[in-house]
Amino acid sequence: MEYVQAIFLAIVQGITEFLPISSAAHLILVPRVLGWQDQGLAFDVALHIGTLTAVLWYFRADLPPLWRGWWHSVVHRELTPDGRLVWAVLFGTIPVGIAGLLFADVIETSLRSPVVIATATIVFAVPLWLADRYGRRQRNEHGIGWFDVLIVGVAQALALIPGVSRSGVTMTAALALGLDRVASARFSFLLSIPVIVLAGGLETLKLVRAAVPVDWFTLILATLCAALSAYLCIRLFIGWLTRHGMAPFVAYRLLLGGVLLLLFL
Repeated sequence: MEYVQAIFLAIVQGITEFLPISSAAHLILVPRVLGWQDQGLAFDVALHIGTLTAVLWYFRADLPPLWRGWWHSVVHRELTPDGRLVWAVLFGTIPVGIAGLLFADVIETSLRSPVVIATATIVFAVPLWLADRYGRRQRNEHGIGWFDVLIVGVAQALALIPGVSRSGVTMTAALALGLDRVASARFSFLLSIPVIVLAGGLETLKLVRAAVPVDWFTLILATLCAALSAYLCIRLFIGWLTRHGMAPFVAYRLLLGGVLLLLFL
């Protein structure tokens, strides 16, 4: 893979991983539209490491108290707000983990077509707009309940369909359940941590078994570009949500989906 391609795809991953527009869709479609070869497992692992680094760095001040709250709940069997939030993230990850194991073959084959991606991009833009427009936006992420966790977790499992967007569908569910915009995004980003770890871990196992040659310089370059672009994206997106809503992202999804249908139907 050429360095320009690696940098471009890493930046695409970093920007789209946390915006409600589907990173999987962009990473499947960009190489196809530009005629580039599949980036391969090693590159995918590098991108996951980059985006994971970005979200961990963004939450660097929040993670120690979250960890202490969770540990307190384990040792003393008493839930603090921080401990409750960590358990919410862990339980919210279970549905996507189960769905990923059960439907891995279908996801990797039948669901990666441009038409499926375009359709999901359009269809899931509508509930995002409705939830953003009509959600009560009265709670932060520490106010999330167990029923909320179940709904957001099931919604996250739908993001295994390319084009749905993991961040988009989890924020949609959180907004519909009454969380405010920033809280919906923060909870979605916290949910991404175990998901990225699981996805990156599975890809790493496949990479080890495949024993393919590795271009370390390209991978390190891609990791750095993905981490930097993802961190900047998270910061800017959270700032955007304090003043604006999801309408531009909804419009982008509708436009992108429409263009894809015209190109591939």
